[in-house]
Amino acid sequence: MIDVYPNTFQKGRGAVSNATGRFEEKTVYAVNDGWDLQDDLPPLRTSVTDEHPKTIITKNSSPDVPFDRSINPYRGCEHGCVYCFARPTHAFHGLSSGLDFESKLFAKPDAAKLLEAELQKPGYVVDPISIGTNTDPYQPIERDRRIMRDVLEVLDAHNHPVSIVTKSALVLRDLDILGPMAARGLASVGLSVTTLDLDLARHMEPRAATPSRRLHAIRELTNAGVKTFCLAAPMIPGLNDHELENIVIAAVDAGAVGAGYVLLRLPLEIKELFTEWLDEHEPGRKSKVLNMMRASRNGALYVMGWGTRQRGTGKYADLLEARMNRLRTQHRLTNADRPAEFKLRTDLFTLPPRVGDQLQLL
Repeated sequence: MIDVYPNTFQKGRGAVSNATGRFEEKTVYAVNDGWDLQDDLPPLRTSVTDEHPKTIITKNSSPDVPFDRSINPYRGCEHGCVYCFARPTHAFHGLSSGLDFESKLFAKPDAAKLLEAELQKPGYVVDPISIGTNTDPYQPIERDRRIMRDVLEVLDAHNHPVSIVTKSALVLRDLDILGPMAARGLASVGLSVTTLDLDLARHMEPRAATPSRRLHAIRELTNAGVKTFCLAAPMIPGLNDHELENIVIAAVDAGAVGAGYVLLRLPLEIKELFTEWLDEHEPGRKSKVLNMMRASRNGALYVMGWGTRQRGTGKYADLLEARMNRLRTQHRLTNADRPAEFKLRTDLFTLPPRVGDQLQLL
């Protein structure tokens, strides 16, 4: 019988395992071959591979997504949030949705150049671009790579509206761009605040900013005139859902003008990854969490369906939505699940003259 090494938690990482990607022909296991070297392995390091796509604006027509275009400067995310719905996309690279997703990253250094070219195309119709809808544009590698900042500089030069979602206080680095853009009605920023419990955040989102730093970012963005909203997402039944009111009120106190939430989604490999995480960090709550998830997903851990995958169904899901609606009413908050309600302007969009263009006569 093969002696397969059990999955072991690595400090500073969210996933517990690194199962072979679902499209691979062979499944790889770490086995004990008698040398007993497992404990001597070096810490898992982050690597970054540059990729060079031909386009940078991704279009979508999903009825569940309140925007039709987005930009993702990076693939994979070092924040390591165990529940991240983007994890399964790493399988398309032949990689694991587990530890690979948070340690083997891809960067798009030509993003700003590609954006400039796409905005220059004849017939381009302006509408707000959403950034941070898949992986975080302000994850740790952005500090040095500055791809997101380059993208913002292009959007600023074109007076192009943008809506950003992040878990990182690094967004404050770009206040010199976001502040003036917001003054022209061109920018809004959402901070994802999943919990106010520092210990829970440390295990569930190991390399993301602490909850207090995210609330600080909301305050500083607000002080700079940027419309800011809070996403209490994901709400996890039996784990952080009791914090919904406290999270939103803390964000309102910091200056947020909108709020939204998403019920935890567990598509594809995330079911196993999240279950493993519960075994490691919250074994006493595991049964309650999974049973409540099934109660809000028609008996399954995840049900794919337009209109319900973000909210769930049943009494628990209805109660969660009612709680958020009450908070919005009490605090006069915009629905952050509908970015259009922030009314970013599209009428200011202009194209800087290109080399060789004839200047317009006044």
